[in-house]
Amino acid sequence: GRATPCAPGGSGASYDDYRGGMLAALCARPAEARGPLRRVLERAVDDDDPQRLLRAGSAALVLGDIAAALRVTARGLALGRARDHVALVPQLLEHLAYAELRAGRHARAGAHAREGLTAGHRAGRRNTLAHLHAVLALVASVESDAAAVAGHVGAAMAIAGPHGLAQAATLAEWASARADLGRGRAAEAAARLGPLVREGPRRGHFAVRMLAVPCFVEAAVLAGRPDDAPAVVEEFAAWAAHGGDPQAPALLARCRALLAGPDEADALFAHALVLHAPAGGDFEWARTQLLYGKWLRRRRRPREARGRLRDALVAFERSEAHTWVDQTRAELRATGDVAAGEPAGALSGLTPQQLRIAHCVAEGATNREVAQRLSVSHRTVDHHLRNVFAQLGVRSRVELSRLVERAGRTG
Repeated sequence: GRATPCAPGGSGASYDDYRGGMLAALCARPAEARGPLRRVLERAVDDDDPQRLLRAGSAALVLGDIAAALRVTARGLALGRARDHVALVPQLLEHLAYAELRAGRHARAGAHAREGLTAGHRAGRRNTLAHLHAVLALVASVESDAAAVAGHVGAAMAIAGPHGLAQAATLAEWASARADLGRGRAAEAAARLGPLVREGPRRGHFAVRMLAVPCFVEAAVLAGRPDDAPAVVEEFAAWAAHGGDPQAPALLARCRALLAGPDEADALFAHALVLHAPAGGDFEWARTQLLYGKWLRRRRRPREARGRLRDALVAFERSEAHTWVDQTRAELRATGDVAAGEPAGALSGLTPQQLRIAHCVAEGATNREVAQRLSVSHRTVDHHLRNVFAQLGVRSRVELSRLVERAGRTG
């Protein structure tokens, strides 16, 4: 949903505060924005006007008060429906879907967004449809539905591009990048997000670009380009200090852990997990556990890695994040734990590292891409892949892909 909706008909002190607060936020003056936006939210306590409640919900989102955003937007939606505000209901559903997304409740966000699409088509709210498709793309990127991500991104961009809807476009690109990360395509994810989160003419929308920074940092590090991230992390730290998002402190610690040396990363990952607890949200917590588990495995601490990865697996399963489940199972196999996904048939004879390489190649990755994903040398991948071909009796990557696909259906 938009954090700065059009608000025709606004007047008086509340609208002046809303406009002034949003302008300050747009100009990257968060300290100046807080007072006016907080007053907008305070006035909403006894308000029964759906349009003003819509603005109050937007103010709450920019303030990072997700609970308040959910509360006032839901009340606005109930009033809008009761008064048959056909044009306003899709916008309220859009904002409610976005607030649920920020709260980490992806299934609820998807349900509101789908209802909003129906209402938006009925009301002819074209721009609202773009934002709803972008929200659904983000939901699909968690659920690992690549076809749905592509479909919703395409629908969002078809409207956002010609009509200059920067927020919908930013959300859609973020969804595509998160789907890339789930499939292990870190370089592609970093290329998508870099222009959005860094300074420059293609910079993303002010209200949401910072939310995509943790994805960019993860992608840049996994793609072997950590030097691209520190400046963006410092901007994210300044934004997080103003309470821009309840997950931000944990995500900031995770970003710093990814960029830290071995003496500091361990404590930073552990601190990130402590900070996740009050913010809630299985998906981001699981991603931190997964990254921590990967880091521990590379440091040859498989017993500790398995504990982190098993926790991540359960949380990803609960979130229905299927490609993230597969990625976590592959990491677990690499620690020597096959209980989380015992390979079937002929694949059962492969070592954990050979199995991970086989799965990556079956997904279409080149040897160089596999090396990047697994943090090993190109020569190591070549060596293991030759042994995989010999052991399985296959002669091409196509044959290997077919064998892995059959094993997945029967395992």
